[in-house]
Amino acid sequence: MHFAHGNSFPAGTYRRYLELLGNTYDVRALAIHAHNPAYPVTDGWPALVQELVDELLARYKDQVILVGHSLGGLLSLMAARQRPDLVRCVVLLDSPVSVGWRAVLLRVAKAFNVAHRWSPARYSIKRRNQWPDAEAVFRHFSTKQVFASWPEEVLRDYIEHGTVEQPGSVKLRFRRDIETAVYLTLPHHLGQVIKAGYPVPVGFIGGVDSVECRQAGMAATRRLVGRHIRMLPGDHLFPLETPDAAASATDEMIQSLLTA
Repeated sequence: MHFAHGNSFPAGTYRRYLELLGNTYDVRALAIHAHNPAYPVTDGWPALVQELVDELLARYKDQVILVGHSLGGLLSLMAARQRPDLVRCVVLLDSPVSVGWRAVLLRVAKAFNVAHRWSPARYSIKRRNQWPDAEAVFRHFSTKQVFASWPEEVLRDYIEHGTVEQPGSVKLRFRRDIETAVYLTLPHHLGQVIKAGYPVPVGFIGGVDSVECRQAGMAATRRLVGRHIRMLPGDHLFPLETPDAAASATDEMIQSLLTA
């Protein structure tokens, strides 16, 4: 199983979730996406998709199960379309597929350079990214509403794997300019990716309170995955909020997809 993380959360943040899946699968992941200058962030993420494809080619001799959260899910979906010979199935973790008028609106917003007004980019560009030490990072994020439902061990994992030490300070590992660029270049061509019969089985697990699912709409995702859909308590970050439940649901979804 190859896992691809969400925007701004390096793979180590999902340690608990991945360790549980590791009881059944050989789980591997690229530690951090979008930070290799050989694969720059551009509109629609073509280089990021190629980065994932190249990872699969370098790491594995056999087909793999792709599991991706948010950014990682969409990268997995596009990579599997590009190279279905490398993939057995895809599990999307709160990575809804936006098509139709929503995709047109996104394309227009990008063309007129106003996409930041409706995306998390308006927050990420000014996100605080430096503290005196790791404990200060923990205190900062533990007071934020988005992290309030995370188990402490997951937040500690985020601090361990999501920051880097510098002389006299600690800084976020996932650069905020790259996080912002990812938001501003969201693919608007996913209708082309999923049309005419997707080449491998796909399943979707989402959070019942996910704003991302409401914004993107779920009609296209439901058409894509059919009966392979499940919604869990939580929001867009449910794999980090409830890693045990997320891992169990992921395992069940994988088995369902492989059987299908």
